[in-house]
Parts: sequence; C-alpha cells; structure tokens
Amino acid sequence: MNLLYLHTHDSGRYVSPYGFAIPTPNIAKLAQQGVLFRQAFSAAPVCSPSRAALLHGNWPHENGMMGLAHRGSRLTTPHQHLAYVLAQAGWQSVLIGEQHVAPPDELTALGYSEILQIDNTAAQKVAPVAIHWLKQRDRSTPFFLSVGFHETHRPYPYVADETQARYLSTPPGIPDNAANRLDMAGYHQSIKIADEAFGQILAALEQTGDADDTLVVLTTDHGLPWPNMKCTAGDAGTSVMLIMRDGAHFSGGKVIDGIVSQLDIFPTFCQLANIPEPDWLRGESLLPLVTGETEQLHQQLFSEITYHAALEPVRSIRTAKWRFTKRFDTADLRILANVDASPSKQQFIEHGWRNWLPEGESLFDVILDPQEKVNLIDRIDYGEIAQQLRQQLLSWMQETHDPLLQADWTPDPNIYVVPRDAISPDGDTKVNSQQNDDTTSSTVL
Repeated sequence: MNLLYLHTHDSGRYVSPYGFAIPTPNIAKLAQQGVLFRQAFSAAPVCSPSRAALLHGNWPHENGMMGLAHRGSRLTTPHQHLAYVLAQAGWQSVLIGEQHVAPPDELTALGYSEILQIDNTAAQKVAPVAIHWLKQRDRSTPFFLSVGFHETHRPYPYVADETQARYLSTPPGIPDNAANRLDMAGYHQSIKIADEAFGQILAALEQTGDADDTLVVLTTDHGLPWPNMKCTAGDAGTSVMLIMRDGAHFSGGKVIDGIVSQLDIFPTFCQLANIPEPDWLRGESLLPLVTGETEQLHQQLFSEITYHAALEPVRSIRTAKWRFTKRFDTADLRILANVDASPSKQQFIEHGWRNWLPEGESLFDVILDPQEKVNLIDRIDYGEIAQQLRQQLLSWMQETHDPLLQADWTPDPNIYVVPRDAISPDGDTKVNSQQNDDTTSSTVL
C-alpha cells in the first residue's frame, strides 16, 4: 500500500465538492471516486503546527511545533514523523514541494529518503517533478510521496479583468463589495491552478497502474487567509477539505458527516498498511466510519494556537453541537498581526476592528449558530454545558502536558514573534494590503 499526500496552503473547504461554486473538477472527481469528509478539522489554524500535527499524529504542543518553522519553531520528536516511521518500515519516503515543518538542513532527520529540490513550490513547478518521479520510481518498494503546493497562499494571482469577479460571492462574514469580490476571484484562480496540477498528478498515478494500491489523501492546512478565518480557533479557521481514495474501502463517492481530525490520517494508514500504530498517536483510524461500523468516531476534537506572527495562546474544544474556546492571554487586544493582509483586513481596520476585543472565553452552538456569532458564555442557562466543556478542555491539556498550564511558562525566545500591537506580520504598524503573512514560495518551508 502506497500513500500519496496532496496538500495546499490556506484553502479551508472552499472547493466544489463542499458545495462552493469554485472550478475544481479534478478535486470533485477524486471525491466522486473516493470518500469526502464533510466535517474534517485541523489541529491548528496555523500552517506549521497544523502540518506537523497531521504528520506526527499528535498535538502541536506535544511534537514541539507550536509556531511557524521559518520563525524558529522546531519539532522535538522528528523520529515520530510519518516519513520516518514509514521509512523504518521499508517505504520510500519522498518530499516534493511545500512542507513547512522544518528548515532544509533538518529534513533528512524526518526520514525522507529523497527530497527533490525545485525553484519554488508553485503547483506548476511541483507537478511535473511529481509526475516524473511516479513514472520513474523504484517499483520494488512501496512509497510515501508528499506533494505540497504553495497555492492557495497569498498573494493570489492578479486578476486583470474585473468582470471575472462580478458574480462571485465573498466568504461568510466578509463584506460583499467590489474589492473583496475581486480578491475572491484571485482565490478562484489560485485553487484552479492547484486543481489542474492535482489532476495531472492523479492521471499519472493511474497511468502507472498504482492507483488501486495507493491511498490518496488530499487536504489543506487550515481555513482561508481572510479575517476571522486563518489563525482563528473556530470552525472558520480549522475546517479543512479532506478527501481520501484507494482501491477498496475509500471508494464509491461516500460522504461522511461525523466530525474527524487530520490526526486520524496517520492511524488510518497504519491500519491499511498493517503497520503497528505508534503509541504517541492521538487520532483514530477512519475505517470504522467508512465501512459503516460507526457514524461517530469522536465525541470531541481539540485545536490550538500558540504562535503565529505574534503570540496568541488559545485552546478550543469542538463537539458535534458545541465549541468552547479559551484564551490564555489578557484578551485586551485584537492581534492584527496574525491576520493576513488583504482588502477585507484593511476595510475591517478602517472601520474600527481593533476596538472589537476578543472574548476571554466563548461558547457557541454550532448547530443553531454555525458561523459562531452569538457567544453564550455569559448566559446562565448555558452555564452547565460551559463548565463541562471547560473541564474537558482542561483535562485534555493536563493529559497531553500542555505547557500553557505551567505557572512559569514563558514564550520560547528562539521563536521570532512581532509585538502584539503590530498590524502586519513583519511588525509594521501601518496597514499594507500587499504583505504576506508567514511564508514564501520556496521548498525550504
């Protein structure tokens, strides 16, 4: 059994199989052939922590990747990386394109036997290299191939013709105006590029005859890079597309509605490949959901933020009905540096967004209030459920040795963060809608 891990940046669930009018026919085809998880979540709404959690099968504060890799955050357990585990079990572990969990000189410690260097991690650069590798690989051993694209990270492709944006809608919670519609047109262009490249890679896999013996996993790291999405612990930040396909169980166009985590991917492949599950895994195999043995794999999921461009420690618990979130800072300031530069961010700031302070705790009914707009934390009639979720969150933090519970915890001085009152990720105090948030299009990230 092979594993082909296909991933984008910052896409959330904004692809056509999740009901959005976005041109992604190849992703849609994969969903029709495989299994679509409608309620999949990342462990963090931040790039490096999310990716590290998926590939280690445990929480960012357990594997050490609590911030961004290129800002100094480091894995403390590289031998727990999926590439390392599979390499030890006899797999070829190969990296092409984006990865964003380690600097170049530390990648071999993660277990990759091949790291194919390219000029940048744009989909159009990465796809041909992945296709060539699939066609020329050593066929005597199974493979784990990680193929990562820079898309759909900002900045989006330039949209010269504004008429392309006229009939688009903006994401929920974003003002519907010309600037934001044009920005959304840029996202459409970016995900279209990624979709075309995915289609080329999947076609090459079919041509090799390996498709039925390969588990394809297509996902992203977190939500869209828009205000109140990426680097937000709620659903808008942690909701991700997750589509899986193989020649047996993950097939037939199934749709799964139970809540699942990206931490479930590691144990799922262990079961499919008959590899003993490492004892550090926090997820569960998805097979019982796919085979119909159960309709609900998890009673609750968790997510976390510690560092992005600025320090912003947050922990959250999500059940099928509730989301409870707790901040571990003073909640006296909206951390604007952790929001990617965009027209909508600039509009929000100009209309006083900084004065809309975040809540220290929040409780949302995600059935009645799926956009998480009505905070129930101070409602007496919801006090019991709030306390139950608060205790479950605390128990999880204790069981996983979350450093935020340490009385003497201080931020890691090796991780570069900007001041909490900065507006941009580089620490600037002036709004600039052209700045990026956290990465460049380079294979080293």
